[in-house]
Amino acid sequence: MISGTETFVEKDSKLYQNYDHLYLNLFSTQSIVVLVEGDDVKTPEVMKSMNRLEKQVDPLSGVVQVTSAASIVEEMNYQKIGKREIPDTKEEINSLLSNTNTGKTLPDDTHALVFVEVEGDISNDELRDILHETEKSVSMTGFPPGYSVTVTGEPAFSLAMEELMNESMPPLMAIAAVLMIIALYLVFRHVRWRLLPLIIVFLGIIYTFGAMGYLEIPMSMVSMSAFPILIGLGIDYAIQFHSRIEEELERLHDEKEAVIETVKHTGPAVLIALIITSLGFVSLYTSTVPMVQDFAKLLLIGVIMCFLSSLFVGVSVIYGLDSIFKKNNKLINAINSKIKYDSNSNSGKNTEEQKNDIIERYIDKVTSFTIKHPVTILLIAGLLCVSGLYVDQDVPLETDTETFVPQDMKALVEMQHLFDIISGNDQLNLIIKVDDNTDPQILKWMDYFSNHEIETRDNIYDSSSIVPIIKSMNSGTIPDSSDKIQELYNQMPDGQKERYIHGNTMLLMNLDMGDAMSNLGLEGIDELVKVVRKDISWTQPPADADVTITGNSVVFTTVITALTSGRIAMTLLGLSLIFAGLLFIYRDWLKAITPVITMFMVVGWAGGVMYYSGIKYTPMTATLGALILGIGSEYAVLMMERYFEEKSKGENPIEAMRESSRKIGKAIVTSGFTTVFGFSALLASPFSMNRNFGLVTVIDVGLALLATFIVFPAVIILLDGHREKKKQKKQNISSSTDNSKEADA
Repeated sequence: MISGTETFVEKDSKLYQNYDHLYLNLFSTQSIVVLVEGDDVKTPEVMKSMNRLEKQVDPLSGVVQVTSAASIVEEMNYQKIGKREIPDTKEEINSLLSNTNTGKTLPDDTHALVFVEVEGDISNDELRDILHETEKSVSMTGFPPGYSVTVTGEPAFSLAMEELMNESMPPLMAIAAVLMIIALYLVFRHVRWRLLPLIIVFLGIIYTFGAMGYLEIPMSMVSMSAFPILIGLGIDYAIQFHSRIEEELERLHDEKEAVIETVKHTGPAVLIALIITSLGFVSLYTSTVPMVQDFAKLLLIGVIMCFLSSLFVGVSVIYGLDSIFKKNNKLINAINSKIKYDSNSNSGKNTEEQKNDIIERYIDKVTSFTIKHPVTILLIAGLLCVSGLYVDQDVPLETDTETFVPQDMKALVEMQHLFDIISGNDQLNLIIKVDDNTDPQILKWMDYFSNHEIETRDNIYDSSSIVPIIKSMNSGTIPDSSDKIQELYNQMPDGQKERYIHGNTMLLMNLDMGDAMSNLGLEGIDELVKVVRKDISWTQPPADADVTITGNSVVFTTVITALTSGRIAMTLLGLSLIFAGLLFIYRDWLKAITPVITMFMVVGWAGGVMYYSGIKYTPMTATLGALILGIGSEYAVLMMERYFEEKSKGENPIEAMRESSRKIGKAIVTSGFTTVFGFSALLASPFSMNRNFGLVTVIDVGLALLATFIVFPAVIILLDGHREKKKQKKQNISSSTDNSKEADA
């Protein structure tokens, strides 16, 4: 399992080098915030409680620094009377505070903040320990009655979200399993051992984990979402083999022959479907985000493992079970009353078989209607597709991560309350590389530039760097000599100095953007970065200074843009790869174009449904087009394979289509319903992004099923019928030519 910058950004990219190597490793800290609220937070009792809290938390491993108004008062009092203590009167405290800038530690008279700064690259386990120790210390420091004390901040929110995700996964998996069992019971009635596909697909998932281990492919938070997709795809392979071997057992009454016929006909069909599905997933490699590329690798490995599990294990198990049951006459006689293939019961079908026939009859009716009106069907489907593609560009994109979690989540409510008080905590981090960081000219430029940005840019509210500290130590001015600056550096506590200085050649300046993600959004932050970059060039830093803009906001904006942009191009690439793959396999333009037309309709329909239902794209669903191509094209390929198999037996196109939809239709419906039921479990997730992903997937799989039984028959009948007519016309011309030659002879 991996997390961190390398899952979002390529390691050899400049963005990664600037953020991870320079900012995170050298300067970055993250703050757990203790929010104190009450009638008056400047009283000696409150100040002393905050001071005790600081002293308890500061020694913890991983804590860089603890700051609050209490530590500022203590330091000011030391400079005044030579004692590090909190005064006993409110008047003395107010007097000390009036001569200093408390920053965000004292937003107003009713709120005070204690910032527990921890290392930026600390592990989640270490961060969780610090958070728990901070909460324990808060309960022990004895804040006065009537005051509310809350431990919050982005680290606390992230840990709470991770905990909620872990808690929600087992129930969701259980719901998915129950729903898939229900789907198999409802739709997969025409076979024995109807739950066996679930066991086979989970075996394929285990194989996938093993392959990932051997190939050293890591898990990330995005690749974990591949497993519901693999279950949906893998169960389709298991169902296709299961359904076909039962069909052959009914027809042949010989296990060995049934296995041979199943592998001979279904094996190549499912293998071709797997190849085409994989080509759809290959388009995910165009993403510049490493975890999306790992997601594609996981999907490719997973479909192969599920195929092997279905072919070798699934077929073998059914063969073995059928042999065992046939040897035991009592068992076989009991089962013969329930299974369809027993020749003695063909004359009197039971209730379960009648229910199965309902599905078969509906499929036959839909197919027959489509075959009778192919032009009308395709015109309507095409218009809906084009309109869907047109409005898809206007489907809104949701990138505010706070909306992805439950809005009543305690940690979120507390963090939002904190941001209401301090106006957010988003920053642009400027790393300034110089020859000598004691050069007065560079510090003066930093002072000028930070003031310029605060005064001229509405969305830059404050700044922090080594400059205000130097000025406070030198009567409000920057020294004119490097020696004096070095002397002041030497007087600073290491923790304070290391926040803004690294070695002798690097400085950090933070520009506070408030709650930029909510107020500006991705495009606004991107525009602000461009403005700041232009301001740097206009204000002309010293010749030896190289200024790099980085930070969490810059990286997040870049990654979200990479995740959500180019979805149409990615989908078109997937369609092109599928067409090229089918053309290479079949050497037949009709077999190559038919599934592509079918899936292209689904892509357009999906965009229309998203727009008119008001569903937003998220980073999780923006690339779903490539996934749906992979999932949906499989249905079309399997239907096409069965169509040409039936046609090879001498059937005309219409009868071949009806026969193939009757024989393989139930298996495709079963697979689709099982996938839909499985993904429906995500609708119970407390996270809106998961619910959105589940809903969009359910809709798209449903549309893929609809297209398989409505669009595909219309396309294949028109195209193949046209080819048959041309072929017949050529034969007639050739025959008449031969007759003329005979007559002449």
